[in-house]
Amino acid sequence: MILLIYLMVGAVAGLLAGLFGIGGGMVIVPALVIAFEAQNVDPSVLTHLAVGTSLATIVFTSISSIRTHHAKGGVDWPTFKQISVGIVIGSALGVVTVNQISGASLQKIIGCFALFAAAQMAFQLSPKPTRELPGKIGLGIAGTLIGWASAIFGIGGGTLSVPYLTWCNVQVRRAVGTAAAIGFPIAIIAAITNVIVGWGQAGLPEWTTGYIYWPAFIGIVMTSVFFAQQGAKLAHKLPPLVLKRIFAVLLLIVGTRFLLA
Repeated sequence: MILLIYLMVGAVAGLLAGLFGIGGGMVIVPALVIAFEAQNVDPSVLTHLAVGTSLATIVFTSISSIRTHHAKGGVDWPTFKQISVGIVIGSALGVVTVNQISGASLQKIIGCFALFAAAQMAFQLSPKPTRELPGKIGLGIAGTLIGWASAIFGIGGGTLSVPYLTWCNVQVRRAVGTAAAIGFPIAIIAAITNVIVGWGQAGLPEWTTGYIYWPAFIGIVMTSVFFAQQGAKLAHKLPPLVLKRIFAVLLLIVGTRFLLA
């Protein structure tokens, strides 16, 4: 039954990752928190384990999504290269920051972010394209902030990088494709750092390496990679406004649940 839940989480997360460039973490983290609670995982490490496992799965989800977006010319590789230095630094710093926060406080922080993301999607709050992309230093700073926040919330960065890139006059579909690419260094650096900082922590269940829980990782990856490809294809065919608003309702429920937990 638990494996079936992980397979379903992977399918939904992969589809959303490809469709919106959000990396799937906004679905994976809340779902894992609920699943881990059902498995009676120690509350002191439960949320950290959900965040770390989510980031590890996004490594594979992002690869699948990148390939599809790249095939359609949807990735701005020069911008990706310039922002990646900051992404790497910020992602590692984000995991270190999370390790200093209690599980209960981390859930409330994620809940607030879920409500922010819900409002952003429901009301199309992305900033208007009023400026151009900055130079290497500006992109490095932006990448550091995006990587730092993404590692805290267990996401691939699309929720932050897509609005930033569109604000900098990058066409929306190209911003989504580039955000999918940005998700890869966020996920891989944050996953490695989660292994390091979580190593030997008390209260972790069996089949973990640091803050990565392998049964959940395997179940999610088995379905997320395929569905990320399908989502990326749909992103180039369908107007996603209605789907975004449905997803916003889901995030509203998740955010409220975390804040009241």
